[in-house]
Amino acid sequence: MIIGVAGPYSADTEEQRQKNLDAMNTAAARLLEKGHVPIIGMNAALPVLAHATVTDRYKAIMDISMAVIDTCEAILILAESPGANRERDHVASKGLPVYYSIDEVPAAE
Repeated sequence: MIIGVAGPYSADTEEQRQKNLDAMNTAAARLLEKGHVPIIGMNAALPVLAHATVTDRYKAIMDISMAVIDTCEAILILAESPGANRERDHVASKGLPVYYSIDEVPAAE
């Protein structure tokens, strides 16, 4: 399955933002080891934003993240945040699986 990984990114410090992103990438690595294709909206958005001049960075990040998540067949939520909740709700509205732990995700067939 193509599984999106979502969790909080925003934080008061760059160090905490990096820890949040690292947590998403670590979870994505575990999904890959289970035979799935993991994707993270922030990993698509951040490199683009590094080269863009936009007035509303949060909107741009969420627009890119939502486009990425729309391609998923499931989502893994590491923790709640406004953005992660929006991604979760979108996936759930399509009737697709929402996981809250790596242990809930079955190995790929």
